[in-house]
Amino acid sequence: MQQARIQIQNEVGLHARPAAQFVKCAKQFSSKITVTYGGKTVDAKSLIRVLSLSISRDGEIEITVEGSDEKESIASLLELIQGNFSL
Repeated sequence: MQQARIQIQNEVGLHARPAAQFVKCAKQFSSKITVTYGGKTVDAKSLIRVLSLSISRDGEIEITVEGSDEKESIASLLELIQGNFSL
């Protein structure tokens, strides 16, 4: 299991386009990926559930990954966030 905490720096938080990019990235991997924010944990591969967290700018999330490609998946998700969702 891999876990990481990271602060969302995107000006709109993890909403709309950034959330869609996050989910798209998560779906590339076979590992189970969850996001925790405000005491609520959701499936990172579900856009509706990620949006339901209402993650704002400067919000700190915890990403948890379990599975065969957990190292690659958490690295990709962190890189996406650190790059401010620029593709």
